[in-house]
Amino acid sequence: MFIGDYLARRKLYSPKALAFVDSSKGPVLRLTFAQANDRADRLANFLKRKGVGKGDRVAVLARDVVENLDLFFACGKLGAIHVALNWRLHWQETLDILVQTTPKGLFFSNDFREAVLNIFNSQEGKNPAVEFFVHLDSPGVADSLCFNDLLASSDSSPVTCETLVEEDPAALIFTGGTSGLPKGAMISHRMIAWNTLNTIVHDLHHGDVYLNVFPLFHTGGLFVYTLPLVILGGTTVLLRQFEPQKALSLIEREKVTVLAAVPTMYQMLAQAPNWGSADLSSLRFCTSGGAPLPVPVIETFVKEKGICFKQGFGMTEFGPGIFALAPADAIRKAGSIGRPNFFVDARIVGEKGELMPPDKVGELDLKGPSFCSGYYAAPETTANMCDSEGWFHTGDLAKCDSEGYFFIVDRMKDMFISGGENVYPVEIENAIYQHPAVAQCAVIGLPDPKWGEVGLACVVLKAGRKTSEEEILVFLQSRLARFKIPRKVSFLTLLPTSSAGKILKRELRDRFTKNNDTSLSPPKNCQV
Repeated sequence: MFIGDYLARRKLYSPKALAFVDSSKGPVLRLTFAQANDRADRLANFLKRKGVGKGDRVAVLARDVVENLDLFFACGKLGAIHVALNWRLHWQETLDILVQTTPKGLFFSNDFREAVLNIFNSQEGKNPAVEFFVHLDSPGVADSLCFNDLLASSDSSPVTCETLVEEDPAALIFTGGTSGLPKGAMISHRMIAWNTLNTIVHDLHHGDVYLNVFPLFHTGGLFVYTLPLVILGGTTVLLRQFEPQKALSLIEREKVTVLAAVPTMYQMLAQAPNWGSADLSSLRFCTSGGAPLPVPVIETFVKEKGICFKQGFGMTEFGPGIFALAPADAIRKAGSIGRPNFFVDARIVGEKGELMPPDKVGELDLKGPSFCSGYYAAPETTANMCDSEGWFHTGDLAKCDSEGYFFIVDRMKDMFISGGENVYPVEIENAIYQHPAVAQCAVIGLPDPKWGEVGLACVVLKAGRKTSEEEILVFLQSRLARFKIPRKVSFLTLLPTSSAGKILKRELRDRFTKNNDTSLSPPKNCQV
Protein backbone atom coordinates (compact mmCIF):
# COMPACT_ATOMS: atom_id res chain seq x y z
CA MET A 1 0.00 0.00 0.00
CA PHE A 2 1.49 3.30 -1.12
CA ILE A 3 0.26 6.89 -0.89
CA GLY A 4 -0.95 6.81 -4.47
CA ASP A 5 -3.28 3.92 -3.64
CA TYR A 6 -5.07 5.60 -0.73
CA LEU A 7 -7.62 7.68 -2.61
CA ALA A 8 -8.19 4.96 -5.23
CA ARG A 9 -8.99 2.44 -2.50
CA ARG A 10 -11.35 4.91 -0.83
CA LYS A 11 -13.01 5.55 -4.20
CA LEU A 12 -13.66 1.83 -4.35
CA TYR A 13 -14.90 1.46 -0.75
CA SER A 14 -16.70 4.76 -0.08
CA PRO A 15 -16.78 6.90 -3.23
CA LYS A 16 -19.47 9.29 -1.98
CA ALA A 17 -18.01 9.83 1.49
CA LEU A 18 -16.70 13.33 2.16
CA ALA A 19 -12.90 13.43 2.00
CA PHE A 20 -11.88 17.09 2.14
CA VAL A 21 -13.49 20.43 2.90
CA ASP A 22 -11.56 23.50 1.75
CA SER A 23 -12.99 26.36 3.80
CA SER A 24 -10.91 28.97 1.94
CA LYS A 25 -12.90 28.63 -1.26
CA GLY A 26 -15.99 30.66 -2.05
CA PRO A 27 -18.26 28.76 -2.01
CA VAL A 28 -16.68 26.16 0.30
CA LEU A 29 -15.28 23.27 -1.76
CA ARG A 30 -16.39 19.80 -0.67
CA LEU A 31 -14.76 16.79 -2.31
CA THR A 32 -15.83 13.17 -2.04
CA PHE A 33 -13.18 10.47 -2.22
CA ALA A 34 -14.16 9.75 -5.83
CA GLN A 35 -13.75 13.43 -6.74
CA ALA A 36 -10.45 13.74 -4.84
CA ASN A 37 -9.05 10.67 -6.58
CA ASP A 38 -10.15 12.03 -9.97
CA ARG A 39 -8.29 15.30 -9.31
CA ALA A 40 -5.16 13.45 -8.20
CA ASP A 41 -5.21 11.24 -11.34
CA ARG A 42 -5.64 14.26 -13.60
CA LEU A 43 -2.78 16.07 -11.93
CA ALA A 44 -0.58 12.97 -12.03
CA ASN A 45 -1.20 12.64 -15.77
CA PHE A 46 -0.22 16.28 -16.25
CA LEU A 47 2.99 15.79 -14.24
CA LYS A 48 3.75 12.65 -16.22
CA ARG A 49 3.49 14.65 -19.46
CA LYS A 50 5.96 17.08 -17.95
CA GLY A 51 8.46 14.28 -17.42
CA VAL A 52 7.93 13.82 -13.70
CA GLY A 53 8.58 10.26 -12.56
CA LYS A 54 9.74 8.17 -9.64
CA GLY A 55 12.11 10.04 -7.33
CA ASP A 56 11.59 13.44 -8.97
CA ARG A 57 10.73 16.33 -6.67
CA VAL A 58 7.77 18.68 -7.12
CA ALA A 59 7.50 21.70 -4.82
CA VAL A 60 4.53 23.71 -3.58
CA LEU A 61 4.43 27.12 -1.94
CA ALA A 62 0.89 27.66 -0.66
CA ARG A 63 -1.17 27.85 2.49
CA ASP A 64 -3.59 25.11 3.51
CA VAL A 65 -5.67 24.70 0.37
CA VAL A 66 -6.85 21.46 -1.22
CA GLU A 67 -4.51 21.89 -4.20
CA ASN A 68 -1.70 21.14 -1.76
CA LEU A 69 -3.23 17.72 -1.11
CA ASP A 70 -4.02 17.21 -4.82
CA LEU A 71 -0.31 17.51 -5.50
CA PHE A 72 0.66 15.27 -2.60
CA PHE A 73 -1.48 12.39 -3.84
CA ALA A 74 -0.55 12.98 -7.49
CA CYS A 75 3.12 12.68 -6.56
CA GLY A 76 2.30 9.51 -4.64
CA LYS A 77 0.75 7.95 -7.74
CA LEU A 78 3.92 8.66 -9.75
CA GLY A 79 6.41 7.75 -7.04
CA ALA A 80 7.54 11.38 -7.08
CA ILE A 81 8.48 13.31 -3.94
CA HIS A 82 6.23 16.08 -2.60
CA VAL A 83 8.23 19.09 -1.34
CA ALA A 84 6.06 21.47 0.71
CA LEU A 85 7.87 24.77 1.24
CA ASN A 86 7.67 26.82 4.42
CA TRP A 87 5.91 30.01 3.35
CA ARG A 88 7.31 31.90 6.34
CA LEU A 89 10.81 31.81 4.89
CA HIS A 90 12.41 34.68 3.00
CA TRP A 91 12.40 34.06 -0.75
CA GLN A 92 16.19 33.73 -0.75
CA GLU A 93 15.93 30.96 1.85
CA THR A 94 13.29 29.30 -0.33
CA LEU A 95 15.62 29.62 -3.31
CA ASP A 96 18.36 27.84 -1.33
CA ILE A 97 15.99 24.94 -0.62
CA LEU A 98 14.99 24.76 -4.29
CA VAL A 99 18.65 24.64 -5.28
CA GLN A 100 19.19 21.86 -2.74
CA THR A 101 16.18 19.75 -3.82
CA THR A 102 16.07 20.58 -7.58
CA PRO A 103 12.31 20.13 -8.10
CA LYS A 104 11.06 19.84 -11.66
CA GLY A 105 7.98 21.95 -10.95
CA LEU A 106 6.91 24.64 -8.50
CA PHE A 107 3.24 25.17 -7.65
CA PHE A 108 2.39 28.43 -5.88
CA SER A 109 -0.56 30.51 -4.73
CA ASN A 110 -1.03 34.22 -5.29
CA ASP A 111 0.00 35.00 -1.70
CA PHE A 112 3.56 34.19 -2.71
CA ARG A 113 3.59 35.59 -6.23
CA GLU A 114 6.22 38.19 -5.35
CA ALA A 115 8.51 35.58 -3.80
CA VAL A 116 8.18 33.36 -6.89
CA LEU A 117 8.89 36.33 -9.16
CA ASN A 118 12.06 36.99 -7.19
CA ILE A 119 13.05 33.34 -7.50
CA PHE A 120 12.19 33.31 -11.20
CA ASN A 121 14.25 36.46 -11.86
CA SER A 122 17.02 35.76 -9.39
CA GLN A 123 20.44 37.05 -10.38
CA GLU A 124 22.15 35.35 -7.45
CA GLY A 125 23.89 32.86 -9.70
CA LYS A 126 21.92 30.00 -8.16
CA ASN A 127 20.08 27.59 -10.40
CA PRO A 128 16.97 26.05 -8.79
CA ALA A 129 16.48 23.88 -11.91
CA VAL A 130 12.70 24.40 -11.88
CA GLU A 131 11.40 23.46 -15.35
CA PHE A 132 7.81 24.67 -14.99
CA PHE A 133 5.70 26.87 -12.71
CA VAL A 134 2.00 26.39 -11.93
CA HIS A 135 -0.12 29.09 -10.27
CA LEU A 136 -3.04 27.93 -8.16
CA ASP A 137 -4.95 31.15 -8.67
CA SER A 138 -4.55 34.24 -10.83
CA PRO A 139 -2.41 36.07 -11.68
CA GLY A 140 0.57 33.86 -12.44
CA VAL A 141 4.16 34.82 -13.23
CA ALA A 142 6.02 34.79 -16.55
CA ASP A 143 5.20 31.51 -18.31
CA SER A 144 3.42 29.85 -15.39
CA LEU A 145 0.51 27.49 -16.05
CA CYS A 146 -2.95 27.74 -14.51
CA PHE A 147 -3.81 24.87 -12.14
CA ASN A 148 -7.53 24.75 -12.94
CA ASP A 149 -6.87 24.77 -16.69
CA LEU A 150 -4.40 21.91 -16.60
CA LEU A 151 -6.68 19.93 -14.29
CA ALA A 152 -9.63 20.33 -16.66
CA SER A 153 -7.60 19.41 -19.74
CA SER A 154 -5.84 16.35 -18.28
CA ASP A 155 -6.82 12.71 -18.55
CA SER A 156 -8.38 11.07 -15.47
CA SER A 157 -7.15 7.56 -16.25
CA PRO A 158 -5.52 5.77 -13.27
CA VAL A 159 -1.80 6.36 -12.67
CA THR A 160 0.47 4.02 -10.70
CA CYS A 161 4.19 3.43 -10.22
CA GLU A 162 4.94 -0.28 -10.43
CA THR A 163 8.51 -0.04 -9.08
CA LEU A 164 7.80 1.70 -5.76
CA VAL A 165 9.06 0.07 -2.56
CA GLU A 166 8.15 0.91 1.03
CA GLU A 167 11.39 2.77 1.71
CA ASP A 168 10.97 5.21 -1.18
CA PRO A 169 10.35 8.77 0.07
CA ALA A 170 6.89 10.24 -0.47
CA ALA A 171 7.67 13.69 0.91
CA LEU A 172 10.36 15.96 2.26
CA ILE A 173 9.50 17.77 5.47
CA PHE A 174 12.02 20.39 6.56
CA THR A 175 13.14 20.71 10.15
CA GLY A 176 13.85 24.13 11.60
CA GLY A 177 17.62 24.07 11.82
CA THR A 178 19.39 26.40 14.25
CA SER A 179 22.06 27.17 11.67
CA GLY A 180 22.43 26.71 7.94
CA LEU A 181 19.73 25.26 5.72
CA PRO A 182 16.83 23.37 7.26
CA LYS A 183 17.27 19.61 6.85
CA GLY A 184 14.80 17.75 4.66
CA ALA A 185 13.58 14.65 6.48
CA MET A 186 12.70 11.92 3.98
CA ILE A 187 9.22 10.67 4.86
CA SER A 188 8.86 7.20 3.35
CA HIS A 189 5.73 5.28 2.42
CA ARG A 190 6.72 2.83 5.17
CA MET A 191 6.91 5.56 7.82
CA ILE A 192 3.50 6.94 6.88
CA ALA A 193 1.85 3.50 7.04
CA TRP A 194 3.26 2.70 10.48
CA ASN A 195 2.33 6.13 11.84
CA THR A 196 -1.20 5.56 10.57
CA LEU A 197 -1.38 2.25 12.41
CA ASN A 198 -0.10 3.87 15.62
CA THR A 199 -2.66 6.67 15.28
CA ILE A 200 -5.61 4.40 14.59
CA VAL A 201 -4.75 2.16 17.54
CA HIS A 202 -4.89 5.10 19.94
CA ASP A 203 -7.10 7.83 18.50
CA LEU A 204 -9.29 7.68 15.42
CA HIS A 205 -12.70 6.27 14.52
CA HIS A 206 -14.35 5.67 11.17
CA GLY A 207 -16.28 8.79 10.23
CA ASP A 208 -14.23 11.22 12.33
CA VAL A 209 -14.11 14.83 11.11
CA TYR A 210 -10.76 16.53 11.67
CA LEU A 211 -10.07 20.26 11.56
CA ASN A 212 -6.49 20.77 10.41
CA VAL A 213 -5.00 24.00 11.78
CA PHE A 214 -1.37 23.08 11.13
CA PRO A 215 0.41 24.22 7.95
CA LEU A 216 0.65 21.46 5.36
CA PHE A 217 4.42 21.93 5.08
CA HIS A 218 4.54 20.72 8.69
CA THR A 219 4.46 17.08 9.75
CA GLY A 220 1.48 17.93 11.96
CA GLY A 221 -0.49 19.14 8.95
CA LEU A 222 0.08 16.23 6.59
CA PHE A 223 0.67 13.21 8.77
CA VAL A 224 -0.80 13.44 12.28
CA TYR A 225 -4.46 12.93 11.34
CA THR A 226 -4.91 13.92 7.67
CA LEU A 227 -3.39 10.78 6.12
CA PRO A 228 -4.76 8.33 8.72
CA LEU A 229 -8.26 9.71 8.12
CA VAL A 230 -7.96 9.13 4.38
CA ILE A 231 -7.30 5.47 5.14
CA LEU A 232 -10.22 5.34 7.58
CA GLY A 233 -12.56 7.18 5.23
CA GLY A 234 -13.01 10.22 7.46
CA THR A 235 -13.07 13.92 6.60
CA THR A 236 -10.37 16.58 6.87
CA VAL A 237 -11.44 20.21 7.03
CA LEU A 238 -8.77 22.64 5.85
CA LEU A 239 -8.36 26.06 7.40
CA ARG A 240 -6.23 28.21 5.11
CA GLN A 241 -4.40 29.76 8.05
CA PHE A 242 -5.08 29.52 11.76
CA GLU A 243 -7.61 32.11 12.90
CA PRO A 244 -9.15 31.35 16.31
CA GLN A 245 -12.57 32.85 15.58
CA LYS A 246 -12.92 31.06 12.27
CA ALA A 247 -11.64 27.78 13.74
CA LEU A 248 -14.38 27.85 16.39
CA SER A 249 -17.01 28.55 13.74
CA LEU A 250 -15.78 25.65 11.59
CA ILE A 251 -15.87 23.23 14.51
CA GLU A 252 -19.52 24.11 15.03
CA ARG A 253 -20.55 24.20 11.36
CA GLU A 254 -18.72 21.05 10.20
CA LYS A 255 -19.42 19.03 13.37
CA VAL A 256 -15.70 18.46 13.89
CA THR A 257 -14.90 15.50 16.17
CA VAL A 258 -11.10 15.79 16.42
CA LEU A 259 -8.88 18.85 16.79
CA ALA A 260 -5.10 18.91 17.18
CA ALA A 261 -3.18 22.08 18.02
CA VAL A 262 -0.33 23.45 20.10
CA PRO A 263 -0.91 25.12 23.51
CA THR A 264 -0.65 28.68 22.15
CA MET A 265 -3.50 27.93 19.74
CA TYR A 266 -5.72 26.60 22.52
CA GLN A 267 -5.00 29.71 24.54
CA MET A 268 -6.01 31.85 21.56
CA LEU A 269 -9.21 29.85 21.05
CA ALA A 270 -10.26 30.42 24.66
CA GLN A 271 -9.69 34.16 24.23
CA ALA A 272 -11.53 34.48 20.88
CA PRO A 273 -14.60 36.77 20.86
CA ASN A 274 -16.93 33.89 19.92
CA TRP A 275 -15.55 31.42 22.48
CA GLY A 276 -18.51 31.84 24.83
CA SER A 277 -21.16 31.25 22.15
CA ALA A 278 -19.37 28.53 20.15
CA ASP A 279 -21.02 25.09 20.22
CA LEU A 280 -18.14 22.60 20.47
CA SER A 281 -20.22 19.63 21.58
CA SER A 282 -19.28 17.60 18.48
CA LEU A 283 -15.63 17.28 19.62
CA ARG A 284 -14.73 13.83 20.96
CA PHE A 285 -11.35 15.11 22.12
CA CYS A 286 -8.60 17.64 21.48
CA THR A 287 -4.96 16.69 21.09
CA SER A 288 -2.24 19.05 22.27
CA GLY A 289 1.42 18.76 21.36
CA GLY A 290 4.56 20.78 20.79
CA ALA A 291 4.86 21.82 24.46
CA PRO A 292 3.24 20.90 27.79
CA LEU A 293 -0.35 22.09 27.98
CA PRO A 294 -0.84 24.35 31.02
CA VAL A 295 -3.36 22.94 33.50
CA PRO A 296 -5.40 26.19 33.55
CA VAL A 297 -6.05 25.76 29.82
CA ILE A 298 -7.23 22.18 30.35
CA GLU A 299 -9.50 23.32 33.17
CA THR A 300 -10.98 26.12 31.03
CA PHE A 301 -11.89 23.72 28.20
CA VAL A 302 -13.27 21.09 30.58
CA LYS A 303 -15.26 23.53 32.72
CA GLU A 304 -16.61 25.82 30.00
CA LYS A 305 -16.99 23.40 27.05
CA GLY A 306 -16.84 19.90 28.52
CA ILE A 307 -13.90 19.01 26.25
CA CYS A 308 -11.31 16.40 27.18
CA PHE A 309 -7.67 16.53 26.12
CA LYS A 310 -5.12 14.08 24.89
CA GLN A 311 -1.52 15.19 25.24
CA GLY A 312 0.67 14.01 22.39
CA PHE A 313 4.30 14.17 21.41
CA GLY A 314 5.92 13.76 18.03
CA MET A 315 8.62 15.06 15.76
CA THR A 316 9.43 15.42 12.09
CA GLU A 317 11.98 12.61 12.00
CA PHE A 318 9.95 10.08 13.97
CA GLY A 319 6.26 9.29 13.99
CA PRO A 320 5.04 11.98 14.03
CA GLY A 321 2.84 10.25 16.60
CA ILE A 322 5.15 8.88 19.32
CA PHE A 323 3.44 9.28 22.70
CA ALA A 324 -0.16 9.74 23.83
CA LEU A 325 -1.69 10.67 27.17
CA ALA A 326 -5.31 9.57 27.64
CA PRO A 327 -7.91 12.19 28.65
CA ALA A 328 -8.45 10.41 31.96
CA ASP A 329 -4.86 11.25 32.90
CA ALA A 330 -4.86 14.87 31.69
CA ILE A 331 -5.00 16.31 35.22
CA ARG A 332 -3.51 13.42 37.22
CA LYS A 333 -0.44 13.30 34.98
CA ALA A 334 -0.40 16.96 33.94
CA GLY A 335 2.75 17.77 32.00
CA SER A 336 3.24 14.18 30.84
CA ILE A 337 3.38 13.21 27.18
CA GLY A 338 1.96 9.84 28.18
CA ARG A 339 3.18 6.41 27.21
CA PRO A 340 4.75 5.32 23.92
CA ASN A 341 2.39 4.48 21.08
CA PHE A 342 1.89 0.80 20.32
CA PHE A 343 4.73 0.35 17.81
CA VAL A 344 7.25 2.68 19.48
CA ASP A 345 10.04 1.78 21.93
CA ALA A 346 11.36 4.52 24.21
CA ARG A 347 14.03 4.78 26.88
CA ILE A 348 15.83 7.41 29.00
CA VAL A 349 19.64 7.26 28.98
CA GLY A 350 22.39 9.11 30.82
CA GLU A 351 25.52 10.78 29.45
CA LYS A 352 27.35 7.44 29.22
CA GLY A 353 24.43 5.62 27.62
CA GLU A 354 23.26 4.02 30.86
CA LEU A 355 19.55 3.45 31.44
CA MET A 356 18.16 5.96 33.91
CA PRO A 357 15.99 4.86 36.86
CA PRO A 358 12.45 6.26 37.33
CA ASP A 359 12.18 10.04 37.73
CA LYS A 360 15.80 10.67 36.73
CA VAL A 361 16.47 13.03 33.83
CA GLY A 362 18.31 11.83 30.73
CA GLU A 363 18.04 11.93 26.96
CA LEU A 364 14.98 10.43 25.27
CA ASP A 365 15.87 7.68 22.77
CA LEU A 366 13.40 6.13 20.33
CA LYS A 367 13.23 3.04 18.16
CA GLY A 368 10.53 1.74 15.82
CA PRO A 369 9.30 1.41 12.23
CA SER A 370 7.84 4.95 12.04
CA PHE A 371 11.29 6.50 11.75
CA CYS A 372 12.23 8.58 8.70
CA SER A 373 14.68 7.40 6.06
CA GLY A 374 17.25 10.08 6.82
CA TYR A 375 17.88 13.58 5.52
CA TYR A 376 17.75 14.41 1.83
CA ALA A 377 21.15 14.85 0.14
CA ALA A 378 22.91 14.56 3.51
CA PRO A 379 24.44 11.08 3.73
CA GLU A 380 26.82 11.95 6.58
CA THR A 381 24.11 13.40 8.78
CA THR A 382 21.84 10.46 7.92
CA ALA A 383 24.54 7.96 8.88
CA ASN A 384 24.80 9.50 12.34
CA MET A 385 21.07 9.71 13.09
CA CYS A 386 20.94 6.40 14.97
CA ASP A 387 23.44 4.50 17.07
CA SER A 388 24.67 0.98 16.30
CA GLU A 389 21.62 -0.53 17.99
CA GLY A 390 19.16 1.53 15.96
CA TRP A 391 18.21 4.03 18.68
CA PHE A 392 17.42 7.58 17.57
CA HIS A 393 18.75 10.19 20.01
CA THR A 394 16.17 12.96 20.12
CA GLY A 395 18.05 15.71 21.92
CA ASP A 396 15.12 15.98 24.36
CA LEU A 397 15.72 15.79 28.09
CA ALA A 398 13.07 13.61 29.67
CA LYS A 399 12.19 11.33 32.55
CA CYS A 400 9.89 8.36 33.07
CA ASP A 401 7.98 7.74 36.29
CA SER A 402 7.35 4.42 37.99
CA GLU A 403 4.06 3.95 36.10
CA GLY A 404 5.71 4.29 32.70
CA TYR A 405 4.55 7.85 31.96
CA PHE A 406 7.12 10.00 30.18
CA PHE A 407 7.75 13.70 30.81
CA ILE A 408 9.72 16.03 28.55
CA VAL A 409 11.85 18.12 30.88
CA ASP A 410 13.26 20.33 28.14
CA ARG A 411 15.22 20.46 24.94
CA MET A 412 18.95 20.05 25.51
CA LYS A 413 19.46 23.31 23.65
CA ASP A 414 16.92 25.13 25.89
CA MET A 415 18.39 23.96 29.18
CA PHE A 416 20.85 26.41 30.69
CA ILE A 417 23.35 26.14 33.54
CA SER A 418 23.26 28.74 36.30
CA GLY A 419 25.90 28.55 39.00
CA GLY A 420 26.64 24.96 38.06
CA GLU A 421 22.99 23.86 38.31
CA ASN A 422 20.94 22.59 35.37
CA VAL A 423 17.87 24.78 34.86
CA TYR A 424 14.94 23.53 32.77
CA PRO A 425 12.78 26.39 31.41
CA VAL A 426 9.66 24.22 31.02
CA GLU A 427 9.55 23.65 34.77
CA ILE A 428 9.67 27.41 35.41
CA GLU A 429 7.08 28.12 32.72
CA ASN A 430 4.68 25.63 34.32
CA ALA A 431 4.99 27.55 37.59
CA ILE A 432 4.49 30.94 35.91
CA TYR A 433 1.34 29.70 34.18
CA GLN A 434 -0.24 29.21 37.60
CA HIS A 435 -0.31 33.00 38.05
CA PRO A 436 -3.86 34.18 37.24
CA ALA A 437 -2.72 37.19 35.18
CA VAL A 438 -0.46 35.25 32.81
CA ALA A 439 -1.66 34.34 29.31
CA GLN A 440 1.63 33.14 27.79
CA CYS A 441 5.24 32.85 28.88
CA ALA A 442 8.64 31.64 27.78
CA VAL A 443 11.82 31.36 29.83
CA ILE A 444 15.26 31.64 28.26
CA GLY A 445 18.82 31.60 29.59
CA LEU A 446 21.00 34.67 29.05
CA PRO A 447 24.77 35.08 29.60
CA ASP A 448 25.81 36.36 33.01
CA PRO A 449 29.40 37.16 34.11
CA LYS A 450 28.92 35.76 37.61
CA TRP A 451 26.59 32.78 37.22
CA GLY A 452 27.33 31.78 33.62
CA GLU A 453 23.66 32.08 32.68
CA VAL A 454 20.56 33.44 34.36
CA GLY A 455 16.89 33.15 33.49
CA LEU A 456 14.70 35.74 31.79
CA ALA A 457 10.94 35.22 31.87
CA CYS A 458 9.11 36.75 28.90
CA VAL A 459 5.45 37.15 29.86
CA VAL A 460 2.29 38.12 28.00
CA LEU A 461 -0.57 39.13 30.30
CA LYS A 462 -4.24 38.39 29.88
CA ALA A 463 -6.27 41.30 28.52
CA GLY A 464 -7.21 43.72 31.26
CA ARG A 465 -4.96 42.08 33.88
CA LYS A 466 -1.97 43.67 35.52
CA THR A 467 0.91 42.57 37.71
CA SER A 468 4.51 43.51 38.31
CA GLU A 469 7.91 41.93 37.93
CA GLU A 470 8.25 41.84 41.70
CA GLU A 471 4.90 40.08 42.11
CA ILE A 472 5.80 37.39 39.57
CA LEU A 473 9.16 36.73 41.24
CA VAL A 474 7.61 36.56 44.72
CA PHE A 475 4.94 34.23 43.32
CA LEU A 476 7.69 31.87 42.10
CA GLN A 477 9.59 31.88 45.39
CA SER A 478 6.96 29.63 46.97
CA ARG A 479 7.06 27.21 44.04
CA LEU A 480 10.66 26.88 42.87
CA ALA A 481 14.16 26.48 44.24
CA ARG A 482 16.00 29.79 44.40
CA PHE A 483 18.45 28.98 41.60
CA LYS A 484 15.54 28.33 39.21
CA ILE A 485 13.86 31.70 39.70
CA PRO A 486 14.52 34.03 36.74
CA ARG A 487 16.66 37.09 37.31
CA LYS A 488 14.24 39.30 35.39
CA VAL A 489 10.74 39.40 33.97
CA SER A 490 9.98 41.25 30.75
CA PHE A 491 6.37 41.90 29.77
CA LEU A 492 5.71 41.71 26.03
CA THR A 493 2.57 42.23 23.98
CA LEU A 494 3.19 38.96 22.13
CA LEU A 495 5.70 36.14 21.81
CA PRO A 496 7.27 35.14 18.49
CA THR A 497 5.77 31.90 17.21
CA SER A 498 6.41 29.54 14.33
CA SER A 499 3.85 28.76 11.65
CA ALA A 500 2.91 25.72 13.74
CA GLY A 501 2.24 27.95 16.77
CA LYS A 502 5.33 27.00 18.77
CA ILE A 503 7.09 29.75 20.71
CA LEU A 504 10.42 30.63 19.07
CA LYS A 505 12.81 30.88 21.98
CA ARG A 506 15.75 31.33 19.63
CA GLU A 507 14.28 34.63 18.45
CA LEU A 508 13.83 35.77 22.05
CA ARG A 509 17.43 34.88 22.89
CA ASP A 510 18.66 36.74 19.80
CA ARG A 511 16.57 39.76 20.69
CA PHE A 512 17.91 40.06 24.21
CA THR A 513 21.53 39.01 23.62
CA LYS A 514 22.45 40.53 20.25
CA ASN A 515 20.91 43.89 21.02
CA ASN A 516 21.71 43.77 24.74
CA ASP A 517 18.12 44.94 25.00
CA THR A 518 17.36 46.21 28.49
CA SER A 519 14.77 48.71 27.30
CA LEU A 520 12.06 46.08 27.72
CA SER A 521 12.42 46.05 31.50
CA PRO A 522 8.85 46.49 32.73
CA PRO A 523 7.56 49.22 34.98
CA LYS A 524 6.54 48.12 38.45
CA ASN A 525 2.95 47.74 37.31
CA CYS A 526 2.58 46.68 33.69
CA GLN A 527 -0.86 46.58 32.10
CA VAL A 528 -1.84 45.24 28.68
